[in-house]
Amino acid sequence: MITLALAVATYLAFNLLVFLIYWWDKEAARNGEWRVSKSTLLWLAFLGGSAGAVLAQRLLRHKTRKEPFRSYLLFIIVLHIGIGLSLVIMPQWPQTTLVLLEAMAQKPKP
Repeated sequence: MITLALAVATYLAFNLLVFLIYWWDKEAARNGEWRVSKSTLLWLAFLGGSAGAVLAQRLLRHKTRKEPFRSYLLFIIVLHIGIGLSLVIMPQWPQTTLVLLEAMAQKPKP
């Protein structure tokens, strides 16, 4: 149970960090200062900060009309939802995949 609580706390903290980075980028855009690159913003979303990215996009109205940024962020969100649903439906698949990969790595090829 502690592991789950730690995972949830880490997820929420990372998404808060992503939200703050989007806010910082929005402020930099307003003030004509140094900006966070689009690829960095998308990587942060891909690495687990998609909820913070979407929340910042909606609340701060940041990057709402920029293409292909919007499409990439939407793809990341759909990917995260798909992975989440697959873990709910088949919670054992990551372990099974790792066991299979280990077995494949140990088998000598003829």
